[in-house]
Amino acid sequence: MPPFLQPQAPRSQGAQIPPTAARYSVGLTPSFLTSACTFGFARPYLAGTNEETMPKSRLTQSSYKVPRAQAPIDLRLDANEGRALISAAELGESGPLNRYPDRRVLEEMIAHRHGLSPDEVVVTNGGDDAIDRICRAYLDSSSNLVMTLPGFEMIAKYASLSGAEVRHLEWWSGPLNAARLLELCDADTRVLALVTPNNPTGATIEATTVLELAEALPEAVILLDLAYTEFANQDLEKLVSQRANIVATKTFSKAWGLAGLRVGYAIGSPEIVGTIRAAGGPYPTSSLSIFAAEQALGKAEDMRANVERVKMERAALALQLKELGLQTLPSQANFLLADVSSAGQNGAWLRDALSGFGIGIRAWPDKSGPVDLRPWSRISLPCDANDFERLLHALGCALSPEALLFDVDGVLVDVSASYRSAIIETARHFGVEISVEDIAAIKARGNANNDWVVTHELLGAAGTQVDFERVKAVFEGLYHGDQDTPGLWTREKLLVELEFLKTLKTGFRLAAVTGRPRRDAERFVAQFGLEGVFETLVCMEDAPLKPNPAPVKLALERLGVERGWMFGDTPDDMRAARSAGVLPVGVKAPGEQSESHLFGAGAAWVLENAMHVSLPSRPVEKR
Repeated sequence: MPPFLQPQAPRSQGAQIPPTAARYSVGLTPSFLTSACTFGFARPYLAGTNEETMPKSRLTQSSYKVPRAQAPIDLRLDANEGRALISAAELGESGPLNRYPDRRVLEEMIAHRHGLSPDEVVVTNGGDDAIDRICRAYLDSSSNLVMTLPGFEMIAKYASLSGAEVRHLEWWSGPLNAARLLELCDADTRVLALVTPNNPTGATIEATTVLELAEALPEAVILLDLAYTEFANQDLEKLVSQRANIVATKTFSKAWGLAGLRVGYAIGSPEIVGTIRAAGGPYPTSSLSIFAAEQALGKAEDMRANVERVKMERAALALQLKELGLQTLPSQANFLLADVSSAGQNGAWLRDALSGFGIGIRAWPDKSGPVDLRPWSRISLPCDANDFERLLHALGCALSPEALLFDVDGVLVDVSASYRSAIIETARHFGVEISVEDIAAIKARGNANNDWVVTHELLGAAGTQVDFERVKAVFEGLYHGDQDTPGLWTREKLLVELEFLKTLKTGFRLAAVTGRPRRDAERFVAQFGLEGVFETLVCMEDAPLKPNPAPVKLALERLGVERGWMFGDTPDDMRAARSAGVLPVGVKAPGEQSESHLFGAGAAWVLENAMHVSLPSRPVEKR
């Protein structure tokens, strides 16, 4: 190895670089690096050292993160994304990828669309990037930004990162009070941020109010966030030509449906736009993103059709939520903000409930700022007829269930000493030792709703091949017993109080949906005095076993209802419920520690006991 690449012993008395951490570079020996660090040129990262050697950040904020439910989601209505106008297949002609992107053509197209000159437009990495650049360019530790709350949370974050003080006026709906907003402003106010339609409320600001504020604050930048303006009755983008201190930020993420490609822009005076351009990197968006935005602008008619569809859904959803007892704020965006407290719940409860149907909505589980959004949920409009019907059905089931359906084993009754013991003892009869963990594993896997089949499969997995009918006969003999030996069924214990079920029956139709043979299910009802509690029993003989949704659908049909909840302790129960269009509620069987398998199969919640369920406060009257 050449001498100048040889590791050298450090000459200073500073921190020692271990051999495994040495990095070689021509002319830069570890000795040089250590000396440089010691004299303040740099600070080395030494693997395994204590926290005091780590760089200290001045940031006190955490990264942006949306708190989401644990169930799998395939219909995301939590981020206000618009319906896509461009498919991935249309992006194949975006140009050579070895060249830096050129946004000038897109800026010219945007300028033409708004009746501006190209020097009044700057394309950015989403609307967020434009807001961030404005904050970095105009704010510092001696200044402040004034905004309304609740509002777009990234504005306050960007202002704080710039060192500025953030002042806010609480504004939920109705006309914005300009006089009260101006009371918060002073000589150090460098940015006044106005979001219209506002996120997350959907409220709008009148043009006259914006102009009044701009005139009153000539030394401040009036940041007009118009991310949702296409869905509003009035577009305020022309105000940038009326006052030099107004700058508008817009995005292709909402009405144009390009959220995944991160394209936004700012429009305003050449002076402000030039400052915004200088406040960030020269290539904020990729060639692919620029090409997609150019193509989208050519589909303005499709965009307007989507906007009209969203407006129709917005009105219909507001009506549906009102009928379900929830109040919504008047919105001119592609979402509604609903107050869930009138159902006796909070926004996170509704978020979790809809997750059981694979639908994601926005909630704020914690009060992390000056305003409390915990009672609220924000629901984006899907801009699709089928998805919208799915949303309405899910809301109806969650907020106004007509029926509650219960699996029996592990939910209403403890079968750890009966059915589970029958599996273990049957296997032992054939010379195979099966553990409780083995049974739990195969149940968690799914397609395990028949304990005869489960026993037979566990024997086969252990290398013991036995005729299925022999396995079934031994199992049944153990479970039912005979004149001399009590059956294992006598060991079963009720997991819920009888009064709990009787109370539920006063407001809901009740049914049991079980994989038990009918005689076992009927004996269970008689054994625990449940006669008259369940209007119907759906048993093994009535329909294919869960996870097939047929038994759940049959229960709804027999009850004559459409909306319900299903309580179960296995992934099969959760999958059957979701496929049948009812809300899946997981219940941990006695001794069960894990809950991930139930959430993974679609459970909205996982309860320690079915009696811990939190129902909405407005159940439909029992027929």
